[in-house]
Amino acid sequence: MRYAYAITGALLLGGTAIAVTTSSHVGAQVAQNEGMQAAAPAGAPASLADMVEKLQPAVVNISTRQRVQVQNPFAGTPFGDLFGQGQAPGGKPQTRQAQSLGSGFIISADGYIVTNNHVVSAGAEGASVDSITVTLTNREEYPAKLIGRDPATDIAVLKIEPKKALPFVKFGDSTKARVGDWVIAIGNPFALSGTVTAGIISAVHRGTGGTYDKFIQTDASINQGNSGGPMFDMRGNVIGINSQILSPSGGNVGIGFAIPSEQAAPIVDTLRKGQAVKRGYLGIQISPLGEDLADSLGLAKNRGEFVQGVEPGKGADKAGIKAGDVIVSVAGQEVTPDQNLSSIVANQPIGSRVPIVLLRNGQRQTVTAVVGERPSEDELNAFAQQQDDDFNQQQDDQSGSGQATQQSLGISAIPLTSTIIRQLGIAADTRGIVITAVDSSTDAGAKGLRRGDVIITANNRPVATQAELDAQVKAVSAQGRSAILLQVLRRGQPAVFLPVRLRDK
Repeated sequence: MRYAYAITGALLLGGTAIAVTTSSHVGAQVAQNEGMQAAAPAGAPASLADMVEKLQPAVVNISTRQRVQVQNPFAGTPFGDLFGQGQAPGGKPQTRQAQSLGSGFIISADGYIVTNNHVVSAGAEGASVDSITVTLTNREEYPAKLIGRDPATDIAVLKIEPKKALPFVKFGDSTKARVGDWVIAIGNPFALSGTVTAGIISAVHRGTGGTYDKFIQTDASINQGNSGGPMFDMRGNVIGINSQILSPSGGNVGIGFAIPSEQAAPIVDTLRKGQAVKRGYLGIQISPLGEDLADSLGLAKNRGEFVQGVEPGKGADKAGIKAGDVIVSVAGQEVTPDQNLSSIVANQPIGSRVPIVLLRNGQRQTVTAVVGERPSEDELNAFAQQQDDDFNQQQDDQSGSGQATQQSLGISAIPLTSTIIRQLGIAADTRGIVITAVDSSTDAGAKGLRRGDVIITANNRPVATQAELDAQVKAVSAQGRSAILLQVLRRGQPAVFLPVRLRDK
């Protein structure tokens, strides 16, 4: 191919030479790019080189050395000896070395470094981190000590003991960041140290499913190994910690996420002091007010969050908040998808009294709650819902099932009896109706309702008979709503509210 291109080039050059010698009207030839300089976009510098030159020395490479236990998949088979070289005696798992790479940035001359928690954590179950190494841009290596970590926001602080004062960077104010602002990222993608990428802010307050997600989204190239590195504004201030990417391939597709400095800076200060991060807590289980849930309540979607359950004795319970309430604001801050309830409450001072505006049965109320301290994850798991398990319900008499429920919901149900209550293993004073069958083609079937589930309320009204459930289904239909809110109890779990869409007739 190179030979063919060379011949073509020679022919073209020859033709040009002939044209020049045979025509006196052709002027002196000038390269198209001679003396050209593109204008910088408005608000952006003509070059980032000067800024990068000052910032790069404060960005570091972080690597960990880990021990991982690997089980021989052929252990106990005739191939065990053939494929299990190095297997520990007795068929026990073998310990192997592993390594992870990421980025970080220096925030003080004496060697404090910020990175992501996942960069310095074991990457697999059964793995442990033996050592953390920080490499500077001048290739100096230092062992690092983990000062503190906050898994909830994926932030960690390290400390090294440098030979001399180090270049460092400071946090900026991410609250002033706007969609369309220019940003740059510096890190070590795919172990390529000191890589600089630039782009704009694509979105702010972006959630990806986590409790405290409030990311800055950018189209600056973020790849594996960029995690923990800084995102700079055009003043050279750190406004984010690069943390995640959204990609079907694992590589950059222009959707990267950074933890904003407004969230990160106070957590870093706390961790740097060797203290644990404390967050506010009310003791409630919540659900986003999505389309189905909002429709079942007759409310606008994505405004407020729905209370699924209240933990006894905690702040919400003492304030009078109940399951079925919709909380629309806390301490004067509106609850929206961009500003979720968990993040608002987490940032309230522990022990403070905060006003909470809620909707109950369509009526607006204000209560005052005292913010408690968020328990450990183990304690929270005790309050969380348990895994599904099967029921031994044997009742199959559907003679009491109403037409409205069957036609609109695809559910057949019968009243609870003392015998059924014992079979289900639920509280003896439970009142409601028990589902005997669910049409899998309906929304009720798609959302997991099944035989043995107990419907306690419908449309926020108690239901103890099939007729009462039918009446609420008809009432919802008469109001022009396309979904009904059911409160459902399943053995071993707290009761939850579930919006169920009515079937088109």
